[in-house]
Amino acid sequence: MSIKNIAVLVSGGGTNLQALIDAQNSGIIKSGKIGLVISNNPDAFALERAKKADIKTAVCNKKDFASAELFEEKLISLLEENKTDFIVLAGFMCILSEKFTSRFEKRIINVHPSLIPSFCGKGFYGLHVHEAALKYGVKVTGATVHFVNEIPDGGEIIMQKAVEIRDGDTPETLQKRVMEEAEWKILPLSLEKVCGEM
Repeated sequence: MSIKNIAVLVSGGGTNLQALIDAQNSGIIKSGKIGLVISNNPDAFALERAKKADIKTAVCNKKDFASAELFEEKLISLLEENKTDFIVLAGFMCILSEKFTSRFEKRIINVHPSLIPSFCGKGFYGLHVHEAALKYGVKVTGATVHFVNEIPDGGEIIMQKAVEIRDGDTPETLQKRVMEEAEWKILPLSLEKVCGEM
C-alpha cells in the first residue's frame, strides 16, 4: 500500500499540527506522511513547527488575492503540485467553497471542538464554541473529526471523543482540556484511519 501524501492547512499556533507530527514520529500515523503545511497567515507559529520538523511550507494569504476564487485556485495549485492525497484542516480559519470541497471529496478532514451536531456551523470556532457550551450548561462536550463538505461542520463524522465539563471551567480551561483529551488524540487516529482505507 502506498503512503498517502498529506497537506495540513493552518492559521495559528499549530498545536493540532504538532499532535499530527508527534503521531507520525511515534508511528500512530503510518499510512500517510505530512508533505506540506500551508498557512493563510504568514505569521502563524505553525509554520515554525513545520520547518522544525523538516516539512515543506507555503503561505497563501487570502488578502493577497482579489477574490476568494483566486485564493482557492492558488491553494489548489499548491496542493496539486505537491501531489496531495489528503488534506487536514487544523485550525484553518477560512471557509472553503463547494467548488473546492467537491474537488477533494472525502479527502479533507477537519477537527471541531465540540460533539457535532452541538455548537457547530457558522460562527462556531475557537473559544466561541466553548463559551456556548458553558453558557448552555451542558455537562459533556468534546471534539469531532469529520469529512469536510460545502456545509460548515456538515460532513460525515469519522470519530468523536467526549470530555466532561468541570465546575469552575472557563472557556480557556475547557479549550485546553478538549485539545489535550480529545482533539490531539482523535485527529491523528482519524487521519490514519482514512489514509489506511483510501
